[in-house]
Amino acid sequence: MTKYILVSGGVVSGIGKGVIASSTGLLLKTTGLKVTAIKIDPYMNIDAGTMAPTEHGEVYVLNDGGEVDLDLGNYERYLNVTLSRDNNITTGKIYRHVINKEREGEYLGKTVQIVPHITNAIQDWIERVAKIPVDESGEEPDVCIVELGGTVGDIESAPFIEAMRQFQFRVGYDNFALIHVSLVPDLHGEQKTKPTQTTVHSLRGLGLLPDLIACRLLNPQPLQPATKAKISMFCHVTSEQVFGVHDVSSVYHVPLLLKSQGILEYLSKRLKLDKISITKEMSEKGTSLGKRWKDLTAGQERLFDTVTIALVGKYTDLKDSYMSVIKSLEHSAFRIHRKLIVNWVESSDLEPETQETNAARYHDAWRSVVTAGGILVPGGFGNRGTEGMMLAIKYAREQKIPFLGICLGFQLAVVEWARHVLEIPGATSEEFDSKAEHQVIIFMPEISKTHMGGTMRLGLRPTVFEEGTETWSRARKLYGGAGKIWERHRHRYEVNPTYVEQLSNSGLVFSGKDEKGERMQVLELPEHPYFLGLQAHPEFCTRPLNPSPPFLGFVAAASSPAVLAEQLENQRLNFRPPHPADAMVSEAALRDVEVVEVNGTAA
Repeated sequence: MTKYILVSGGVVSGIGKGVIASSTGLLLKTTGLKVTAIKIDPYMNIDAGTMAPTEHGEVYVLNDGGEVDLDLGNYERYLNVTLSRDNNITTGKIYRHVINKEREGEYLGKTVQIVPHITNAIQDWIERVAKIPVDESGEEPDVCIVELGGTVGDIESAPFIEAMRQFQFRVGYDNFALIHVSLVPDLHGEQKTKPTQTTVHSLRGLGLLPDLIACRLLNPQPLQPATKAKISMFCHVTSEQVFGVHDVSSVYHVPLLLKSQGILEYLSKRLKLDKISITKEMSEKGTSLGKRWKDLTAGQERLFDTVTIALVGKYTDLKDSYMSVIKSLEHSAFRIHRKLIVNWVESSDLEPETQETNAARYHDAWRSVVTAGGILVPGGFGNRGTEGMMLAIKYAREQKIPFLGICLGFQLAVVEWARHVLEIPGATSEEFDSKAEHQVIIFMPEISKTHMGGTMRLGLRPTVFEEGTETWSRARKLYGGAGKIWERHRHRYEVNPTYVEQLSNSGLVFSGKDEKGERMQVLELPEHPYFLGLQAHPEFCTRPLNPSPPFLGFVAAASSPAVLAEQLENQRLNFRPPHPADAMVSEAALRDVEVVEVNGTAA
């Protein structure tokens, strides 16, 4: 029987439920258990695909093309698993599922209601997805972490709270535990417990009793014994069921912080985890994972050398817009034993118009760019700020500064080259000017122009390196010299085939293409220290112990040529793709799967 751990939140949202859920799952994996995770988002959207990054943080893309909440990125990175779009439940998905069943007559004329139809659908969905294998074992998970987004008491989360109240009886007491995350504010040095008392009282009134209370403190001060005792007394739990999660130097320390307070021992006793059969192989893998994670976090504290990256983006007001990009940079910095410094640069601040309206911001932005060891231009949509991005790309190209362009950054590198090397001043993207004469980036012909949600080129797709690239291509070497690689995509536009020959003949090398050789997916400048662009989003497949290859090369190059050479050799010998073998298939096979899903015959 699968064990379920529900992680809920109170007082305020955005205080770290995702990290606590992921850290709990990681600790369980270190014991040899197989762990999966589900995120519940109570909003009405079908998925996160149409939401602006500044609205809800980055849109994370999965192998199957699912556009989901960024917390699923935390789960994949911490647990080293591969999830599907069904691991993200939204109100929109549940209501659509129930309404479709009603239209098909499956309720036999009954009045369709929140209880029991919506709540049953939620429980059925969780039980079904919890049994799907997510790791290299190919076996059903032992434990499913379920994170409920938002806060207890929100109107939109009420059906999910009721569903989980019922679910605890469906699966049984020994198979269901609840971790409630609450804010413990610090007012003038005093840790206040009243918000936690109130939210636990609300939770109990809704029929859910917390097994563990995670007290989130927004400063480096640990939870005081007196505070812990007071919460224990007023929230009807023992003191061992209360643990503190204060600010630490890195989120990668959180699993060790939880472990030091006995969370593993409590969950093992509460859920009878010792009765689950664990093979010797899985136990050894868990022990190895725990040791490597401890080494990773211990090494961070002894770093003195730094590497500085200028991130030139258009959503820099909300840092979560680039969550996976930052994680990729962090993982790469861990590997090369450098302390990462990120210079956040709002791309529009680099444009001449800003020099006229706000000279201080303009000069500060350019100072951040020119003092960095590497320049990164990530993905995005729309025209705003793209001229500033191209100015940064031009600077990186001409001054031989390591550069990495992701999705939009890849496309803008092509536009910049067309303007300044091919001397086509009007070169642009169809996304910015649909009537321009020289559209070097165009709308992909198969993409819908009327529907926005789920209509991009999405999910894990293959890229084939050109013949002869094995001798010089840094991108290929970073992927262990493989002739074909797989990365996740999310885009509507591509390089215009009409201009490919002209671009290539002028020195811009498209070293990686799709299987038909028609779609440009990787660009490089062989004579540049490190100039790499990818149409894909490699940041979605990074892991703390297995960094994304393009990011690793980029951060290494930003440190020094010697560090880059060392990592190229290391990747040649040791790189292993993070994807399951059955996910690395051809585009034709992917299209067959998509046709089956559209026809409604897939599970």
